[in-house]
Amino acid sequence: MKIYKAGAERTETLNSADELEAINAYAKTELKAEQVYTFSVVLCDNEVDRDYEKFSDEALCQLAGLFVGRTGIFDHDWKAANQTARIYRTEIVREKNILNSVGEPYAVLKGYAYMLRNEKNAELIEEIDAGIKKETSVGCSVSRRICSICREEAGPNGCGHVPGHEYDGKLCYLELYDANDAYEWSFVAVPAQRAAGVVKRFGGAGTLKDFIKSAEGVKYSAEYEALEKDAVLGREYTGALRNEVLRLSMLCDPKIFEALSDNTKGMGARELECLKEAFEKQLEDKFPLRTQLPGRDKMVSFDGDEYMV
Repeated sequence: MKIYKAGAERTETLNSADELEAINAYAKTELKAEQVYTFSVVLCDNEVDRDYEKFSDEALCQLAGLFVGRTGIFDHDWKAANQTARIYRTEIVREKNILNSVGEPYAVLKGYAYMLRNEKNAELIEEIDAGIKKETSVGCSVSRRICSICREEAGPNGCGHVPGHEYDGKLCYLELYDANDAYEWSFVAVPAQRAAGVVKRFGGAGTLKDFIKSAEGVKYSAEYEALEKDAVLGREYTGALRNEVLRLSMLCDPKIFEALSDNTKGMGARELECLKEAFEKQLEDKFPLRTQLPGRDKMVSFDGDEYMV
């Protein structure tokens, strides 16, 4: 899952010659202190963002390693000509006296970057020093998103909890785990999100939700929300239908129940309805309804024995 997270609006310049050794690990020719300009940026943090997602501490630590050596560009425009800086080291900074919105110690992933002091970069360096160029955004990939309410992994069918809603006073959000790649980090003109917000881009590895949050897709947000509500109802109906099918299968044959326990999880409503109908027919044949009284206009002999207790 490809995501774009906006970094905090903070940069600082670093002029220590001690940084040169780490920088020169990425240079083909040895650079001197007067040739490079260094600065630090907050790449991402562990705050709940506007998409109601947050990086876990595990993911932040994984990204700390993945972002070393990654290039800095502009507006996530993946062009070689757009490369302007490179991260040569990172660190996790934990603020002991500051808590994030869910009560955890606030932590940020800080990157240290360098660029060449030349005519091409002179204007950018001046803007960084003046605090004009300071908003950043990272492009990375994570494998798992865990619901904060039930701790189940978010997937195509979901768990039924809606990020951004509260359940018994507890906010639902998705915590990101298993960061497996870091693509780049960018200077962005106007971040669409707050300090650890998300800058989503809809593409081959994106999702419909990503598109709805984009400038092109926002006009479909009302329709999307209505469909999302219908989807929740559909999942509830399918879940109830699945339980009924398993109940009927147990009545028919416990062995059938054992065989279906796991298989029904992947079945849709139509398949479950067909199974339910088949089990009901089998049970009707196996346990036909019997009445104590004869049908209308039907004469039977009666001696009272049928009602003896």
